[in-house]
Amino acid sequence: MDPSWLQTTGFLVLGFFAGGVGALTGIGGGLIVTPVLTLFFGVPIRYAIATSLCCVIATSSGAAARYVEQQMTDVRLGMTLELATTTGAVCGAVVAGIVSREVLAGLFAFFLIYGGSSMLRQVFKPRGALSDDPNAYRVRHLPLGLVGSGGAGIVSGLLGVGGGIIKVPIMYLVMGVPFKIATATSNFMIGVTAAASAFIYYARGDMLPLIAAPTAIGVFFGANVGTHVFRRAKSRWLEILFSVLTFYFAAMMLWKALHGGFAQ
Repeated sequence: MDPSWLQTTGFLVLGFFAGGVGALTGIGGGLIVTPVLTLFFGVPIRYAIATSLCCVIATSSGAAARYVEQQMTDVRLGMTLELATTTGAVCGAVVAGIVSREVLAGLFAFFLIYGGSSMLRQVFKPRGALSDDPNAYRVRHLPLGLVGSGGAGIVSGLLGVGGGIIKVPIMYLVMGVPFKIATATSNFMIGVTAAASAFIYYARGDMLPLIAAPTAIGVFFGANVGTHVFRRAKSRWLEILFSVLTFYFAAMMLWKALHGGFAQ
């Protein structure tokens, strides 16, 4: 596939937008990149997923370093949960031969709807004394967080989606981590998981540089802009944005489950 200059410009713009949203919400931008590439640019799904993984790495590279520098990231928690996610990704290879992807996608969608609804309820509650200072809170229910992160790895490997859409609500709703800290920590983690998967796609020849490169460049710059907005944005508005994306993602999963969108 040899894109025109107009398509290349479109890839840059798409990447910039996805990178900004990914940096603000911790989902990595793949949620936006994959469907847009397949639906509007006609890119085959395997190439779109490979490009999406590159974009997740670019988002993590552009945002995670700045969040660590700003002391918005709980590095210790991120490294602990990432171990569970990596283990879950390995287990996903076993589960893939047992559980139907359509069934898993349907269950995942209902989980997202529940998570998004819980997030919205939290949005409209009175703000507590908990701040966005990494030293001003205490992590709760770590075993549940590890189990949830392992599930994020399984789902990410089976369905080709980013684990951030699961990790952020788990850290925020279950573990008591402030939303901004959860978002920054997710950005820190997602690049590691995506890098392992991206290598596999590259080895299979599914990585098209003329598509992946301009999209990833756009993502990198969009993520850097997103980090500047992130510090000034109120947590409440970021939570609403994340909830909207969660409901959108749930609808997309249900549509794929009902229409066999995960057939190989």
